[in-house]
Amino acid sequence: MPHEIVGTTFAQDKTGEIEDGIYKRLSTRVEIEELFDNGKRVLVFKIPARPIGSTLKFEGVPLMRIGDSLRVMSDAEVFRILSERAPDFSATICEGLTFEDLDPEAIRLMKAGYAQKQENPAFTTLPDNQVLNDLGLVENNKYNYAALILLGTRNALRKYLPNAEVIIEYRLNHSMIPYTARKEFQESLFTAIDKIWAYINQPASNPLLHVRHKFTIYDIHAFNEDVIREAVLNAWGHRLWNNLSSVVIKQYPDSINIINAGGFPSGITKDNILTVNSQPRNKRVMEVLEKTGQVERAGQGVDKMYYNCLMEGKPLPDYSHTDDYQVELCLRAEIVDEAFYIFLKEVQNKRKDKLNVFDLFTLDKVRQGISTDLPEASVEKLQREGLIKSQSSADKKYVLGDLYYEIAKQPAYIKEYRVSDLQIVAGCFEKAKEVYMKDFVEAFENLLTREQIKRLIYKLEHEKLIIADGVGRWTIYKLSEKIDDSRNILTQFQLHIEG
Repeated sequence: MPHEIVGTTFAQDKTGEIEDGIYKRLSTRVEIEELFDNGKRVLVFKIPARPIGSTLKFEGVPLMRIGDSLRVMSDAEVFRILSERAPDFSATICEGLTFEDLDPEAIRLMKAGYAQKQENPAFTTLPDNQVLNDLGLVENNKYNYAALILLGTRNALRKYLPNAEVIIEYRLNHSMIPYTARKEFQESLFTAIDKIWAYINQPASNPLLHVRHKFTIYDIHAFNEDVIREAVLNAWGHRLWNNLSSVVIKQYPDSINIINAGGFPSGITKDNILTVNSQPRNKRVMEVLEKTGQVERAGQGVDKMYYNCLMEGKPLPDYSHTDDYQVELCLRAEIVDEAFYIFLKEVQNKRKDKLNVFDLFTLDKVRQGISTDLPEASVEKLQREGLIKSQSSADKKYVLGDLYYEIAKQPAYIKEYRVSDLQIVAGCFEKAKEVYMKDFVEAFENLLTREQIKRLIYKLEHEKLIIADGVGRWTIYKLSEKIDDSRNILTQFQLHIEG
């Protein structure tokens, strides 16, 4: 405010002509509406979203916006968009597939899971074809690809869908090119999933990690069963089947990478994967897995993986190497913060209504010193319950509750300073004797806002712990003469701040 409308005479009495001209050039209808405010004319252009599965073309060329520019759309982006309207492959009929091509053991496992999920033991006694009909795996006596993927024998899979397999390769370290061990699983999903987990879960390749707290030792597997099962089933259920590659699992002592063909489904990115639901590529397969209790309800499988990783004090699932052609999920074994693991365990054990994945996600961000882009609902809840706190409501820089620092045996603050902030500032001076503001901003990337960083540096300057030389963007910051750079800078910060 104030925003004054000045009005326009553009396209006076020609809005219909403009609409027609746009349609001729773009084959897309853009509506133009005239509005009047105190006699001043405003034109409103109503531009529709891109139709699902279609590119927008100008003079026959598909374009996309990059920043403020229009660029020719890449082949990968065109392929991704065209894939949006592809029919559910798993629901299409697999011509030639018969009941004899289905594995009786897989059908038994499916019926058992169906009965347990629906809490009706009588389902195990239902005729096989009735269950196959109920779950949408057979229509008019013809079996679809979902039936093949979930229940097919090895011979049937080799004949009709040879890329329906999972390959596990184990290497002793990430620099190794040849594998130490390799196993291929080409069989029905219902029989394969237990075998895949059993292979990953060998004592030598999935050892117990130990966390000691007081008189208790907690044993945590390097790789969590629920997380691995969910990840493998998602890779199989969401993969692109017209790509001939298999699902590949690369296992190392410290991590597992699970790779499947096809990028994320439409609308999903690595940044919104926890908050946005999307139509699965193989909807029929995922529906059956859900109804038989193999996977969580649609959209909740990723929540489950994040929840378990957070509860075990491990890094979050990493999708950073995903591209338009494949999804790559990295799950790491290390426990990055044992105190955080104990903290969450004790907090959850005392609660009737457990903290949800977004609450845990917020706590993990605060643990890392992140105070930007935190979900407000979780922040309010966690502050109210004393699980996070801030010395200043205006500054909004959070630390975990007192219980965490009692377990970690370290302070949250040195007077009004967060210890984590001082550690980062000290780290800047350990790298260079002269530091610019941009260096502090880079060191605090995604942890604090620029204004929060400036306030912190100005306070340290006021405390005479650092000295500013120059003006504006060229200001150089140095350690105060009373700080001996041959000794631990953080310790000296603490001594001088505490007086």
